[in-house]
Amino acid sequence: MKIAILYIGIGKYIEFLDLFYKSCERFFLPEANKHYFIFTDNKNLMPDEKRSIIFQDDMGWPGNTLFRFKFFQKCKSEIQRYDYIFFFNGNTQFLQTISPEEIIPNEEESYLTGLSWNHIYKDKMVFPYERNPLSKAYIPIGKGNYYYQGGLIGGRSQEFLILLDELSKNIEDDFSKGIIAINHDESHLNHFFLNKKIKVLNAQYGRPEEHNNPTNPKIIFRDKNKMLGKYFINTLKKRSIYNRILKKILSFFKKNKTQ
Repeated sequence: MKIAILYIGIGKYIEFLDLFYKSCERFFLPEANKHYFIFTDNKNLMPDEKRSIIFQDDMGWPGNTLFRFKFFQKCKSEIQRYDYIFFFNGNTQFLQTISPEEIIPNEEESYLTGLSWNHIYKDKMVFPYERNPLSKAYIPIGKGNYYYQGGLIGGRSQEFLILLDELSKNIEDDFSKGIIAINHDESHLNHFFLNKKIKVLNAQYGRPEEHNNPTNPKIIFRDKNKMLGKYFINTLKKRSIYNRILKKILSFFKKNKTQ
């Protein structure tokens, strides 16, 4: 089994890479042939037989998450040769062995895998979906049975590439109209999964480090405030997209619009 793993390590987030890589090699589908596609602005990171390095400018917040599917299109020709493709948040750490039966989706699951904190998001009436009907991520109140996290997405290469293309297009269409969905790429992911039966993982496969449940997780998302500093995270997310990074995002959008 050949697995392509997509990873974004831009700016200070590259500090998570070493732990992610070592724990992924040890615990995530250890018998599989894995190759990592790392998107980064770090010019000192060199490729090797296990890792491809794709240079990506730092687009700030929320550009680095909003346009992640557009980033991934840069290596479509390479990743389509793999059996399955998975994306993990930069702050992911694997703690226990994960077998194919746990995470690889089958035909009945649309060959797609998603993560839902269904112990937190229990009432569909208050799911944090995008409620603007003008957005391509729009989901009406009362619809949907899960709220999916953006930190773990996977699937068979054919289905994952369809996801990649559709979400990238929808995000660009929104942005061209001045719309940014409430939870950025995650909002569009929820819209894409809305009427699909997929493999749904619970928080055991993506528990925030600072949470207490579930008590025996196989995957955690490291605490960004602890690792990178609370001041850095707060400053990053408070910077106005319209003042600091709008020009950079617009430039990226125009340059890649026809790709």
